[in-house]
Amino acid sequence: MRKLLLVLCAALACSHAWAKALPPGSVPPDDLGRTLDGQEVRASALRGKVVVISFWATWCGYCMKEMPVLAGLQATARERGYPLQVVEINYEEDHRVFSRAVHVLMPKLPGLIMTWDRTGALNKSFGLGGSLPTMILLHRDGTVASVHVGYDEDMLTPLAAEITSLMNEPAPPLSASVANPASPAAAPPGSH
Repeated sequence: MRKLLLVLCAALACSHAWAKALPPGSVPPDDLGRTLDGQEVRASALRGKVVVISFWATWCGYCMKEMPVLAGLQATARERGYPLQVVEINYEEDHRVFSRAVHVLMPKLPGLIMTWDRTGALNKSFGLGGSLPTMILLHRDGTVASVHVGYDEDMLTPLAAEITSLMNEPAPPLSASVANPASPAAAPPGSH
């Protein structure tokens, strides 16, 4: 009985976080945090690409398992010229923990952008309740395609299929995908 109650409470917490999340078709917050070297990451600079935004923490076992899968998808997309960018946002961990994690993970996860959300403000700006793992998928036009909260390993295949489907969508009209020409995100796939 106690296990059932815990499962129901967890499900309610996830559904509560989901209910507040940005709905499909909405424009997400532009701020995606700062990298370890202080570079701002903006959703608007990534328009034209499918963007996978994943909130993670070192204590989230599933999050740590998911990163290599997303890095593999990122590498395959880049090799094939598909417009994809994965942005991993570290959630509410000390800067020292974030820094160590980035130094350990980045050599194993090339192509991913890793940013920091010390206070949880970025997570809240997406209308999320802090549950991990959390993944937001953006269409190439920069709008929200879907939000996934509290999923597990059984969802990896469907999530990869959803991301692949988004990459196969037609490019947005030129006016909707104009990015800062000086931004690396505006460069053609595979050029950076």
